[in-house]
Amino acid sequence: MKSAIKARAQATILKERQTCLDLSHRIHAHPELGHEEVRACGWISELLADAGFEVETGVGGLDTAFRATAGTGALHVALCAEYDALPRIGHACGHNMIAASAVAAALGVRSVLDDLDLTITVMGTPAEEVIDRGGKIVMLETGVFDDVHAALMAHPAPFEAATPTMIAAAGFDVSYVGREAHASAAPEVGINAADAAVIAQVALGLLRQHLPRTSRVHGIVDRAGEAPNVIPADAHARYMVRAPRLSELREVQARVIKCFEAGALATGATMTVRGGDKPYAEVTHAPELVSLYRSNGTSLGREFCDDDPTYAHFQASTDMGNVSSVIPSIHPFFGVGTWPVVNHQPEFADFCATPAADDALIDAGTCLAWTAIDAVVDDSVREALLRR
Repeated sequence: MKSAIKARAQATILKERQTCLDLSHRIHAHPELGHEEVRACGWISELLADAGFEVETGVGGLDTAFRATAGTGALHVALCAEYDALPRIGHACGHNMIAASAVAAALGVRSVLDDLDLTITVMGTPAEEVIDRGGKIVMLETGVFDDVHAALMAHPAPFEAATPTMIAAAGFDVSYVGREAHASAAPEVGINAADAAVIAQVALGLLRQHLPRTSRVHGIVDRAGEAPNVIPADAHARYMVRAPRLSELREVQARVIKCFEAGALATGATMTVRGGDKPYAEVTHAPELVSLYRSNGTSLGREFCDDDPTYAHFQASTDMGNVSSVIPSIHPFFGVGTWPVVNHQPEFADFCATPAADDALIDAGTCLAWTAIDAVVDDSVREALLRR
């Protein structure tokens, strides 16, 4: 019975393969930044509405978020779709593939809902790359996920992993305001905001020796004056802090902020910090769902590399961690064979609309669909999820 249902779902995905790939390629060709994904949100919503899903846009108060639901079963499984891009390098994290794989899975599951006590929802979750304004966090806070029993998504990466290490992260902006002056004639009356940013960066460089080896601090200074003969009165930095768990992140973040305060203290500039109060949690992978996904991936010939030391240092962050802290979730990597090219490189973006990437996308969608089916058919898994 279960194998027949899964076979029918796969057949639907293969039938809709070109529809899903066209969606992936269209999003890839028109990258949009977080909270600006108007076209991607519209394309996905329209496709799902045409397929019979009940679509609600603007959920959670976010213009580019949506919720598309089919079925009325007791168990409610969400498939999370991301579709925002990165500045200048476009879909270098493959979110076009995440969106299309979620759609593929949803189409497959919808085709067999008559045989399942299941509700399936595609959650359109914007701005995963924004860090301090991640869409999933807002959607959680506004109740969009309240009736969901399990949340699934799959992310492209250079290698296959059922339980990749996804650590906590916080992003924030730091602004310094000083005072302009002639840089040669009267520098003594100026307050150099750019120097404040430099002092902060030096302090951060020295701090790194004393931070846990598992933490990360990185960022950019994206504004530091306008002309070399004017003392800069304005500087702006965007930084991120990461740690294995939220509890550790808060301590590291507090020490990092002190480095920025040092820049203000030394120069006399005024400092303002914005953001950092909605951090991404570490991802907690639900073991029973991971086991189902891994089994399904293996049956498709996917080779998982979770224990390969080559990739042990590969650690990223996502607002799916916040979802996983309250809802049983999975966030596997599906390998697209690019190693040593990695996410957030222009070469990775180029690869995310190739035939090899397309094949991986369809496999990921199939694995997600099969995992949702397994979750409702397996009595012990279903009952455990319904009790949450």
